[in-house]
Formats: sequence, C-alpha cells, structure tokens
Amino acid sequence: MQSITAMKTICIIPSRLGSTRIPRKPLALIAGKPMVVRTYQAAKSCKDIDKIVVATDSEEIKTIIEQAGGIAVMSPAELKTGSDRVAFVAEQFPEYEVIINLQGDEPFMKAEMLSTLIQPFRTDATVKMTTLGSPLNFETQHQNPDIVKVLYDFNGDAIYFSRSPLPYFRQPSSNINVLHHMGVYAFKRDFLQVYNKLPQTPMEIAESLEQLRVIEHGFKIRVCKVLHHTLEVNTSEELAMAQSWVS
Repeated sequence: MQSITAMKTICIIPSRLGSTRIPRKPLALIAGKPMVVRTYQAAKSCKDIDKIVVATDSEEIKTIIEQAGGIAVMSPAELKTGSDRVAFVAEQFPEYEVIINLQGDEPFMKAEMLSTLIQPFRTDATVKMTTLGSPLNFETQHQNPDIVKVLYDFNGDAIYFSRSPLPYFRQPSSNINVLHHMGVYAFKRDFLQVYNKLPQTPMEIAESLEQLRVIEHGFKIRVCKVLHHTLEVNTSEELAMAQSWVS
C-alpha cells in the first residue's frame, strides 16, 4: 500500500487573458516581468511540488510561459472559472494525487506557504481539500468586506467564510479561531472531480465566495495557518503596490 507521504503533487495555475479590472492582467509587468511568470516561478521554488503547469486560454500566455522554461496547457476559452480550468487540465495528469489551484495573480506566494498547504494530505488520509489563512488584524481588517474571514473549528476545519465581521462579539473573547483567508486551495484528485460537479449554493451566491459551496454541501476544508499574507493583484492600485514588493 502506498504511503500517504509519497503522494505526488501538481500545481496548476489557471491564467485567463481577459480581465475586467486590469486589462491583460496575467501579462502585466511587475518590475519588468509578467505577473504569471512570477507566479510560476514562485510555485517552482517549492520543493514539495513535483510538477507545475499553467492552464490558459491564451496562446500568448502559453508562449511566454514556455519562453520562461515552464509548461503551459491550453484549456477551452468557454470554461467559466479558474477551478474549471484546473479540473480540465488535471485530467491530463492522472498520476498526480494532490492538485494545487494557485491563481495566476499570486506572484508573491512563498514556497513555505505551498508546503504548508499540502502538508495535511501527507499526515491525514481523511483530508480532501485545504486552504490557507493568515493572522487577522482586528483593528484594520475585521470590518472590511474586501477581507474574507474564515472561522475554523478545533480540528482545523473551516466553519464558515464571510466578508462580514466574523465573529460578532456579543461578549469580549480571545483566542478566536478566525483568520484572513487566502484564496489558494489544494485537493485530493478524487475530491476535485466531486467539487467540480457540485451545484452552486445560496450562501456561495450571497457572499460571492465559491468555497462556501463545499461547506454547504457538507464537505470539509482544512485551514492551514501561515504567518503572513501575500499581495494578490486584483486592481490597478494593487498592481502599483506590487512594484514595491519585488525584493
């Protein structure tokens, strides 16, 4: 029987050329280098990942990744979400048992964060899906609807994700298991196939948070704590900020 620790891991980076807030966002330059290339190189720095593939609908992105020494696979333009693109490409690499979904706008992801993300699969055979969270600044982030909060139980599994201040403090309390959620995920192969077929749910639609679909259908997401948050680039202001993040 195969050891849990021997599970092969692939990181798939969905990267779509079209973007409403930043035109041609994956190719936006950060200190002279395309964002999607920086994300690819960030994943490549993690020694616990066996293979990295960019999943794209753009020949231009595919060419740029290949010029940088990477692997890119074309996926249908009509796929609606990054997770759809990840699931499509994962089918082409059946030998990998753990699949990371790392969005192409995460150029500052750290190797140790990705290692933390996949660690539960190597120690707990019941884990089907994982995600990351970093410490929440209650003074500046708790009330901010752009900051997604995740509450988790004593086993480390997510109870709820929300844009609202979570939890509501009727009474003062400390040591609350709440983190600033980071939108990177890892899946067991068999569960990714289940996840990709789950219908949308009311809470998911209300909060506009796709991960709530998992909880509302009765599945668990293991939350892995890291010490720092990354800069996910979604707006022109964040793109400008990213220039100063390059070390």
